Amino acid sequence: MPLVKLTIDGKAIQAEAGTLVIEAARRAGIEIPAFCYYEGLALQAACRMCLVEVERAPKLLTACTLPVAEGMVVRTDTPQVAQARKSMLEFLLTNHPLDCPVCDKGGECELQDMVFRYGAGESRFLETKQHVDERQWSPVVFYDKPRCILCFRCVRICAEGMGVSALGVVNRGAASEIAPNKGDHLECDECGMCIDICPVGALTSGTYRYKTRPWEMQHVGTICTHCADGCKTTLGVQDNRILRGNNRDRSGINGEFLCIKGRYAADFTVHPERLLGPLVRSDQGLQPASWTEALHMIAARFNEIRARGGKFGVIGSNHTTNEENELLAKMARVGLGTENIDHHRTGDVAGLLATGAALARTADLYSSPAVLIVASDLAQQHPFLAFQVRANFRHHGARVYTVRRGPVREDNMAARVVAVEPGAELEGVETLREALAKEPELVVLFGDAIQGAAVGRLVAFGDSLGIPVKYVCLVDYSNSRGAVEAGLLPGPGGMSLEEMLAAEDLDALWVVGANPLRRYELAAKNAFVVVQELFPTETALAADVILPAASAYEKSGTVTNVCGEVQRLKRAIETPGTKPDLEIFRLLAREMGLDLSGEAGKARRADLAVKSAQDTLFTSGTLGRYSKMLNAVKEAPGGLYRG
Repeated sequence: MPLVKLTIDGKAIQAEAGTLVIEAARRAGIEIPAFCYYEGLALQAACRMCLVEVERAPKLLTACTLPVAEGMVVRTDTPQVAQARKSMLEFLLTNHPLDCPVCDKGGECELQDMVFRYGAGESRFLETKQHVDERQWSPVVFYDKPRCILCFRCVRICAEGMGVSALGVVNRGAASEIAPNKGDHLECDECGMCIDICPVGALTSGTYRYKTRPWEMQHVGTICTHCADGCKTTLGVQDNRILRGNNRDRSGINGEFLCIKGRYAADFTVHPERLLGPLVRSDQGLQPASWTEALHMIAARFNEIRARGGKFGVIGSNHTTNEENELLAKMARVGLGTENIDHHRTGDVAGLLATGAALARTADLYSSPAVLIVASDLAQQHPFLAFQVRANFRHHGARVYTVRRGPVREDNMAARVVAVEPGAELEGVETLREALAKEPELVVLFGDAIQGAAVGRLVAFGDSLGIPVKYVCLVDYSNSRGAVEAGLLPGPGGMSLEEMLAAEDLDALWVVGANPLRRYELAAKNAFVVVQELFPTETALAADVILPAASAYEKSGTVTNVCGEVQRLKRAIETPGTKPDLEIFRLLAREMGLDLSGEAGKARRADLAVKSAQDTLFTSGTLGRYSKMLNAVKEAPGGLYRG
């Protein structure tokens, strides 16, 4: 793009042709205030706060809709501009209640900031402010009409960013107001994007209302523990309790985006059924025990089984950290001498890695000129990846292709839609050969329907197009890809998860952060079962020893997202009585006297099937079951392929 030279507040700058004055100024370190303008959304010019003087222009112009021009001279801080902003604020405050001391937006309110900077000390309006009672649209979203300044950010982020269009505007003039899609309530993604993007306290959160102030909380940036997209969430913590999640500083790969899970589903950490101490089985059932007693019992039984050459089975987790997964794999292979180690495999990451194909990163979904989505309801299963694709479509005109078994949200922007029966996905992809070969480059995302030999065939198809192609193998949970790369897969001769549970001669089963007995039965009725878990799941209740584990929000480490980006977990809270899995492994290794200095083998079985849990926006495996907020919304549990 050619560069345009202009002057803003006496500062000579250069900007690409087509850049808006408000953005050119910000990049030069000059702030032009605005309420309705929001980077990446359609232009509105509703609030008039961004008015600036432009040399030779007969009147003030809105910087949020004005492209830069060669030789343009802009002044953003003159008496005329200040008076215009002051007048705009006076109008906005006509019916706006002066309830800052109780408003949840206090301390984070853009209107409050602008009034302090430009507002009048006294109002000329003497009439009584019009009042409308606050309304609750869902367990997540509350709306206070008198506070609304009609910037329409919420309407635009819901329609453009989320692709939902659950909010709109009704009535005209002074009677205009934001309205939900179902008359008096919302049916949507319940993502809370409308709340975080609201510059005032018109939209507020059902979980954060009247709880605290932003300066009274600690703000801990960590990675969401639910799906595999790897969104950063900044947890607001007070008194060792998570009160909210957001990412307003845009410091993660997800910018400001979060779905309902990242914003509101941290409440599983305080579920009343949370395990807060070890339990050991006796004649009276599972009974409380000390950590010393529980670890000693496990070490003694494991050592006895190992000494007589007994058969171990180890099942790991999609939620534990990379460091924990690597140590668990080493304890199984080097410490216990078994290749019977596995986890719930939700996508054929191993198969894709074996092909040597180019792998896409999250940013590629926003920049690639073409995106092919195969066998996935992306908006439901991978909301941030879907958000990236929608932004790419809006901002860059990306061509989107879908091959799916039922309607998906991405169909609304797709250049081609191919409907297929389950199992016919590759045939559906083949019908797009001519169109895809014309693209300059392509990113392919595929779900669990493409596995085993089909992964190689998909990559071979991409190679045959004669264009650069990158791939994303879609997996379910926060560290599903990390579990594969850390070696939580059976080696040659080792048993898979399904085979372990079906083996009648299994002597010991060690389950870490997984719940396989929700789907399978354990054939070895006399096996010694140890479970590390947060809740009394079906698997935990069948155990001989349960060790209460810390969640991802209660420990530090790293996780690897669906696109292979390694990110850092940071502990936000502590739950007394629990321990991080890494600490549990180390304590158990010491109690057993294990020598873990040897190298664990890296060869892996190549015949392992994968099966996605088919989670929706409102389900997240075991964690989702224990989130009050996920289960409270009208849309839960949702369903796939409904459009």
